[in-house]
Amino acid sequence: MQLSVKQVAGFLNVPEKTVYDWIEHKVIPAYQVNDQIRFNRTELLEWATSRGISVSPALFELSEDVSTNLPSLSEALRSGGVEYQLAGGDLESVLQEVVQHLTLPSDVDREFLYQVLLARESLGSTAIGDGIAIPHVRNPVILRVLQPSVALCFLKTPIDFHALDGKPVDTLFTLISPSVQVHLHLLARLSYALNNPEFRTLLKSCPAPNVIFAAIDQLESSIPTKGK
Repeated sequence: MQLSVKQVAGFLNVPEKTVYDWIEHKVIPAYQVNDQIRFNRTELLEWATSRGISVSPALFELSEDVSTNLPSLSEALRSGGVEYQLAGGDLESVLQEVVQHLTLPSDVDREFLYQVLLARESLGSTAIGDGIAIPHVRNPVILRVLQPSVALCFLKTPIDFHALDGKPVDTLFTLISPSVQVHLHLLARLSYALNNPEFRTLLKSCPAPNVIFAAIDQLESSIPTKGK
């Protein structure tokens, strides 16, 4: 779906003038379509998440499709697992370690995935501030995985991820999705969770997996849905 300036302003809870200012200064990803400004909802959500910008519950409704059994973030996180004390002294070596620890089908080329994640970071850091980053592929379909997963990795040594707030990253959520729709769905839910100050504080303690899963379950149950 291509979003208008008015819709984006509503989703981000800012005046339309602010959106136009962002467009003028090339801060926000936007496109000229038939003499009108339009936004891609996946890119918009990635952009808002990377800047810690809260979005309206209406944007979460856009990612839902009643004809598809979309996974919960909790399910995807349980599938991806939690890794502690992940080694690596810089962005490149950390991403290599992340790829090696991911639960993936045997036919997935891990070196290719590493290069794709690295290329994604070159387009703009996936760090969202407060020591957290969400490395992911821009086009999930290229991996041809059947099941989505979200791997949570706590780093042994915080590294520079070129975050906007300048803080080194020590916590990574890596999204692997079989489709753009599932990617958007999980990113929306992860964004919702990471905009919760209590959850961010919890992550700082590197808690046990069951504590993290319980917190995610509680947060997901509070996500607004259509008709509520």
